[in-house]
Amino acid sequence: MNLDENLAVTLGGGFFGGILIGYALKKVIKVMAIIAWFFLAALAYLQYQQIARLNWGKLQTISEDTLPTLANATQQIPGFDGYSNAPTELVMANLGIPLTGSLAIGFTIGFMRG
Repeated sequence: MNLDENLAVTLGGGFFGGILIGYALKKVIKVMAIIAWFFLAALAYLQYQQIARLNWGKLQTISEDTLPTLANATQQIPGFDGYSNAPTELVMANLGIPLTGSLAIGFTIGFMRG
C-alpha cells in the first residue's frame, strides 16, 4: 500500500469506527439511565409503602462526592495527564492526527445520532 491508500484507510477506518463507538456509547448511556431511574423509582415506592427506610440526605451526599472522587482517580492513570514517554516521531508516524481526527468526527456524529 502506498501512502495515499494508507491515509485513506486510516481516515475511513477511524471515521466509521468513531461512528460505531459513539452510537454504541449513547445507547449504553440511555440504557444505564433507564435502569438507574427504575432503581430509584423502586426505592421511592418501597419507602412510600414503608417497607424500607432511606436516608435521602445521605444518598445525596454520597452522590455529590462521587464526581470529585472520579476526577481525582483519573489523575492516577499513567499517561492520562498528557505526558507520555513516547517519542513524537512514533506518535505521528502512521496513525497520529489522521486517525484521531477522523475518529473524533465520527464519534461526534455517532453520538449525536445515537
